Amino acid sequence: MFNVPTINMAATGRKIMELRERSGLTVKDLQDLFGFATPQAIYKWQHGTAMPAIDNLVFLSAIFQVPIDDILVVNGEEMQISA
Repeated sequence: MFNVPTINMAATGRKIMELRERSGLTVKDLQDLFGFATPQAIYKWQHGTAMPAIDNLVFLSAIFQVPIDDILVVNGEEMQISA
């Protein structure tokens, strides 16, 4: 048995919203920075129904000036894997 890390999407979404607000940015501001036609992706990230792609995580990290580890909320779940 060992711990398998999993991303807590809801908590990560809350973290993205918290970092956005702390940075003084609106959803529209992020939409414009990413060049998205609509804000739907950002709302999905914040609600935990979707995760940003790795390149978008890198960009969020730069925008918020925090390491990616400060954006992602990771849980360890005990799991037994058999071969």
